[in-house]
Amino acid sequence: MRIGNLLKLALAAALSISAFSLAQAEEKKWTHVRIGMEGEFRPWSFVTSDGKLEGFEVDLYKILCDKMGVTCEIVKQPFDGIIPALSIGKFDVIMSGMSATPKREEVIDFSEAYASTGQSFATIKGSPSEALPGTGKIYPLASDEAGAIKALEEMKPVLKGKIVGVQAGSIAATFLDKYLKNDITIREYKTTEQHDLDLKAGRVDMIIASRAYIAGAAAKPGNEDMIPVGPRFQGGVLGRGSSIGLRKSDPELRDMFTKAIKEVKADGTIKALSEKWFGYDVTPY
Repeated sequence: MRIGNLLKLALAAALSISAFSLAQAEEKKWTHVRIGMEGEFRPWSFVTSDGKLEGFEVDLYKILCDKMGVTCEIVKQPFDGIIPALSIGKFDVIMSGMSATPKREEVIDFSEAYASTGQSFATIKGSPSEALPGTGKIYPLASDEAGAIKALEEMKPVLKGKIVGVQAGSIAATFLDKYLKNDITIREYKTTEQHDLDLKAGRVDMIIASRAYIAGAAAKPGNEDMIPVGPRFQGGVLGRGSSIGLRKSDPELRDMFTKAIKEVKADGTIKALSEKWFGYDVTPY
């Protein structure tokens, strides 16, 4: 009976604490939001020669924060440590071209997606890797993984033995590890700009990154010989699209961002911004 009573008391206390915590969460009002952003991922966000932060997400966060009626500040953070930094409270949300994937959702929460561009390879003009088949095609890993795997098999004669650069901790790295690790040498980099430099120097044969990133990188002075090759892959391990990352303890903030994102998708703001920065519509549907 003593044990039973103690268990009942413990359960009652736990329920009281849960109810109190829930009430606190419901009462939490956000007026200021700190946004973790890499600032090294053109055209999502990047630093100009005069030190100004610009890009698709820079324009977008200002619009979202205005719609939510909150003030926002940017906290620059390297991508490879961005989730741990969120978890310890260095900032409140992640907005850094991060795709919502099942693996990441084990650790953090995500808003509705605000962009989806897919991942593709790039190489240098005249390289043997330029022969990679499937350029211009799109393969959805979620709805047609068999078709995507067939495309990868057709690509393997060109990929075999190649060194492929990828940003550490990215969804592209997860993609390579799942589908191609036995056919290529994977070389990881802290930033995408670092693998771009090694591609130009011939230290890697190809890179893989967001198709939108590759388009932006190829447009930079000195990168004129960088070209996209092979198909674009979306969904599955690559996630459902770039989304706001949040701590699981902040559902009210997630809902605020999701509401604002739905509004800017519906009114054409995402379409206009994506055409400005990417040259095509990256609105996820």
